[in-house]
Amino acid sequence: MIILAFSAALTLAGPFAAQDPLPSYDEAVRCAGLTQAASELEGGESGEGRSLYDAALYWSLTALQMAQAAARPIPATEADQTRARIRGVRELSAGDAAARTELQRCRTRAPRLG
Repeated sequence: MIILAFSAALTLAGPFAAQDPLPSYDEAVRCAGLTQAASELEGGESGEGRSLYDAALYWSLTALQMAQAAARPIPATEADQTRARIRGVRELSAGDAAARTELQRCRTRAPRLG
């Protein structure tokens, strides 16, 4: 139910404020993968874990919205996000500084949901 309401809000209001440029499909998928990976690695018990989960949800839905706008098939989008998550887990687990910086940028662009 929450996902449906959030998805409807994205559709009606758009995911970004007027001053924010829309992300590309690739950027949305990358952010979805990184935030999902970070959420998975952190776990959902802490405040940080819940914040990462919210960012992952936001970016996943944004990637789906960008895919729909580009008439991309949803199964392909889901597969892209899975590959991005696996890549993110590898990079974050290895302490990749560029991935950590990119994760922070993705989190900054995601709204607070809770």
